[in-house]
Amino acid sequence: MYKEIQKFKQAWIWVILSLAGLFTLGIFGYEIYEQIILKKKMSSNPTSDTELVVIFLFVFAFFLFLIALFAFARLSTILDKSGIQFRFFPFHIRYKQYRWEEIVRYEIISFEPLKDYGGWGIRYGKMGKAYTVSGNKGLQVYLKSGRRFLLGTQKAEALQLFLSENIKQ
Repeated sequence: MYKEIQKFKQAWIWVILSLAGLFTLGIFGYEIYEQIILKKKMSSNPTSDTELVVIFLFVFAFFLFLIALFAFARLSTILDKSGIQFRFFPFHIRYKQYRWEEIVRYEIISFEPLKDYGGWGIRYGKMGKAYTVSGNKGLQVYLKSGRRFLLGTQKAEALQLFLSENIKQ
């Protein structure tokens, strides 16, 4: 059996989320300080104090949600003698399963995430649907139904070894 669990660990994601959150919340925090604490009006038609606090709390909750989403998201891939199973949590509660009998062929490929799919995550591109977390290697799967999908991998060599030793194409 082959099993791989991938998480979003790229520093640039956390830097962007942190900077965007701090910048946005800083602006609202400054406005709250000026308007509520110092009693200065920031414009000729300012929002009410209540609206300003509610907007701040909404933005704060939104950034907490984004951070939690990236912190808990993970792509789990399992291959065994019966087929392929994968789940991109929290978007998939249950594993998606494909038996080897449903698969025409598969191959380990290199791809360009931004060019081919517009980035990482659950994406659609010219080569079908993609489930990726990072990197540019994946298992491209072609189904008898004509559909195809890509599962990103950080362990392309181990995956290739498992497939060549255990699965006859």
